[in-house]
Amino acid sequence: MRTRLLYLTRHGEQDLTGPGEPDTGLSERGRRQAALLGERLRGRSFAAVHHGPLLRAAQTAELVAQSLPGVPVYATELAGDHLPHDTDPAGLPQAYAEFLAGFSAAERADGPRVTAAAVRRFAGPVSAQAAGDEPVRELVVTHNFLIAWLVRHALDAPERRWLGLNLHNAGLTVIRYGPAGPPSLVAVNDVAHLPLELRGTGLPADYLV
Repeated sequence: MRTRLLYLTRHGEQDLTGPGEPDTGLSERGRRQAALLGERLRGRSFAAVHHGPLLRAAQTAELVAQSLPGVPVYATELAGDHLPHDTDPAGLPQAYAEFLAGFSAAERADGPRVTAAAVRRFAGPVSAQAAGDEPVRELVVTHNFLIAWLVRHALDAPERRWLGLNLHNAGLTVIRYGPAGPPSLVAVNDVAHLPLELRGTGLPADYLV
């Protein structure tokens, strides 16, 4: 088995300025965030970049990949924007209960199924078939829910603790899965590559630290 370094990022800021479908691409700030993330990762050896099917994730992956020449880029439902767990709202703050009530029965069934498949695919060391000794790096460009779930999973925290984990657009989270021992959180919500004006987009004001 080989160590996997799983790089996770939330897509850049979505363009919400105009009418139309909810699946819009990146704002200008979002494009800058993605390009700067690519610069941050330049020089690292990646096996692949994976991204969800929504346009904002696809555009983020495309911009990041410009700094990673030769790295294959794959679209996958596993990195999509889906409810990771059918969380029981009992005992949760009212705001969380109202949020969870907004998901349909289909979303509460399908989302956890896809998330479980994503965990099987991305969480854990790489199988022995992979050659070499260096860690295998993969980047997943996804959405807030999946990153929150994978952080919770790495910590073996209670299932409902994916709630309340809010990720910055183009922030970087890295989880190390070695052949022995539990996963290690190398970085969470790292935005060192973003100037102050590109941090905390889409989040409450007190997330700007």
